[in-house]
Amino acid sequence: MSSPAADANDLRSPHVALLPSSGAGHITPFLRLAASLLSQNCRVTLITSHPIVTQAESNLISSFLSSFPQVTEKQFHILPLDPASAASSKDPFFLQWESIRRSLHLLSSILSSLSPPLDAMVSDITLISSTITITKPMKIPNYVFFTSSAKMFSLFSYYSVVSESLADSTKISEIKIPGIGAIPRSSIPPLLLVPESLFATMFKSDSDNLRQFDGIIINTFDQLESKTLKALKAGEVAGGLPPLFNVGLIPNDFERKLGFGGEGAEAVSKWLDAQLAKSVVYVSFGSRTALSREQIRELGEGLVKSGYPFVWVMKDKAVDKEDGEKLEGVLGAEMMGEVKEKGIVVKEWVDQVEVLRHNSVGGFVSHCGWNSVVEAAWVGVPVLAWPLHGDQRINGEVVQGSGLGFMGGNWGWSGQVLVKGEEIGRRIKEMMEDEGLRLRAGEIRDEVRKVVGGTGDDGLKQLIQKWRA
Repeated sequence: MSSPAADANDLRSPHVALLPSSGAGHITPFLRLAASLLSQNCRVTLITSHPIVTQAESNLISSFLSSFPQVTEKQFHILPLDPASAASSKDPFFLQWESIRRSLHLLSSILSSLSPPLDAMVSDITLISSTITITKPMKIPNYVFFTSSAKMFSLFSYYSVVSESLADSTKISEIKIPGIGAIPRSSIPPLLLVPESLFATMFKSDSDNLRQFDGIIINTFDQLESKTLKALKAGEVAGGLPPLFNVGLIPNDFERKLGFGGEGAEAVSKWLDAQLAKSVVYVSFGSRTALSREQIRELGEGLVKSGYPFVWVMKDKAVDKEDGEKLEGVLGAEMMGEVKEKGIVVKEWVDQVEVLRHNSVGGFVSHCGWNSVVEAAWVGVPVLAWPLHGDQRINGEVVQGSGLGFMGGNWGWSGQVLVKGEEIGRRIKEMMEDEGLRLRAGEIRDEVRKVVGGTGDDGLKQLIQKWRA
């Protein structure tokens, strides 16, 4: 029999603070983690950094907080950043990450004011070098939340070994990571090949500090990355890493409250209802990826030429608050007319999971942001991978390796190659007409859903047990 003290400890509610950075790709998994922790009887404090970059992020956080009033929100007002001091980056999300990092010395007063005291803090991967200087003196266990694939984490944890040689293209054409295999130079995020870039500086600093943390959380499923997870957990990739917990986080009901954005909500929903089963192509490149006008028009042509109906979420600007031009102005009148005959285009936020799970949707043209990959696996929709920047090509390799989808082609990074509409249309047809691909995507969905409550939740339960100890 267990002792009364042990039973009481099992019932104790650990208090966990979550510190995401900027971008829906980072905030969304943090909110899903928060919802999962609440379901396991944890107390959750969510630290939100202000000002927030995009309206989509703000709406997402508001929807979460209204759905879970038991969560304590602490607003962290960050200091303004002099862009001249940030390695000349113009990316609004990178600049926000750096602003948060440089403001984290102000966080200790927030953390010390929390009651009951924290049992753990979970920090976004982009912030870890700064948070460790705060949590170590306060003796707060600190965990890294890596919001991309395990394969991308293997590069992250191994980066300090190869960072100097990567800058010289004559020295290295690929990275051979122990236990994982080779990652070609062409798949490495381009900014990591520029040592003085803000992203490379952050990456190197944070990679060097991984061993100071108490654990690493990765949002992934064994069904997508079994070999990589096994190598990481066995210490084959990099020695001395803290324990790794893979926690497959799935969409939560609070996201549905946002629905389709704008006035087109009802029209999109009715339009999907009117389509044949598995006949619709869903196209989205995430919350922060804007294609050039020329590429947008080629994509429109490709969608029309594919012959399949489509839902296309178009982004013309990286930050949604700046994206005010109407669709006709972006596509042109002639292309707009062709597009309206075959599909529906929106510029507002949509509930991607609700679109993907609709019975009429049979394929997903995606940039392979990691949230999108996890969602496609969860609903069992095949993916045509079109990586554009950052971790997306490595994530696309995970998609292809698992059988969930395939890479579009040698399409370069965003802006390097103008992919013509004819080729886009051909690859979309290939995805939509591949019955084997559809069956494999369905198998992955079934495998993932069998272990929700099993393998996926085991990582979470192990974490919580650690925090209760």
